[in-house]
Amino acid sequence: MWQTLLTPVDLYCERTGPELWAEPANALTNLAFFAAGLWGVWEVRRRGTGTFAVVLAWWVVAIGVGSTLFHTFATRGAIWADVLPIAGFTLAYTLFNLRRFLGMKWGKAIAIFVVFYAVTGLLTFAVPDWLRQASNGTTGYLPPFLALAFFGVLTAASGSRAGWYNLAGSAIFVVSVVCRVADPLVCGSFPLGTHFLWHILNGRMLGVLLAATARYGAPRAK
Repeated sequence: MWQTLLTPVDLYCERTGPELWAEPANALTNLAFFAAGLWGVWEVRRRGTGTFAVVLAWWVVAIGVGSTLFHTFATRGAIWADVLPIAGFTLAYTLFNLRRFLGMKWGKAIAIFVVFYAVTGLLTFAVPDWLRQASNGTTGYLPPFLALAFFGVLTAASGSRAGWYNLAGSAIFVVSVVCRVADPLVCGSFPLGTHFLWHILNGRMLGVLLAATARYGAPRAK
């Protein structure tokens, strides 16, 4: 098992070998996540948005840590350091939308949460292999994109300005997806690739979400 976890992977245009520093641009642009997360920690504490919001901000820092580890070590085991923080933040931010932006009680929030991810999970599973390969694995990010778009519309319709931040985040995410998809296609003419732009844009997108969290996510008065 350990041998499998330590097996090197080469998934991005910039990487040319198994060395630790074979993806300098992809590694260094993870600073976008650190910047967004640390700014978020400062902002939610300054505004007194609560512990849930502080946890979300530190979670963005964890995304930066995990992605840096993956783009440094580039092994099958390190993939999990990259994937799990992203998945965790997606789920936690969805609950934050339901609880703080939409003001739902826990029972209703969890019910909608479960149904939404059951449906989007099935949609992601149903994506044909050719599309998964053609999109450079980006179809795996369909649930978080749909969450931003769906709950963005729902939150905006409820009268909360936070919904517009979610929709702005989904728009940024579309552009970042294009950069991720393009990475293996440009290797011949641009060896650096475009995956580093995925990091920069997603760092910006998470900063927008943390801005919504800080400004509109305070606990509602009972």
